[in-house]
Amino acid sequence: MFRTNPSREFQPETVNIEDLVPQDHLLRKINETIDFSFIAEKCRPLYCQDNGRPCIDPVMLFKMLLIGYLYGIRSERRLIE
Repeated sequence: MFRTNPSREFQPETVNIEDLVPQDHLLRKINETIDFSFIAEKCRPLYCQDNGRPCIDPVMLFKMLLIGYLYGIRSERRLIE
């Protein structure tokens, strides 16, 4: 039986994140210029190695706060969106 699906709601779409952000974007320049690995090393002694839940990456949290500051986003919920 031949049928067509007029609705495209559930059709998968492949998106490349690299295509969404322009090459000359400010956040790309910051990421290329600054090595954020020092944050993980500074925070490592503050976390327990064998107890508790796994942590959220401190580097990601710092980058989120930096983006919030740069773009004037005051709410954490807005920042996550």
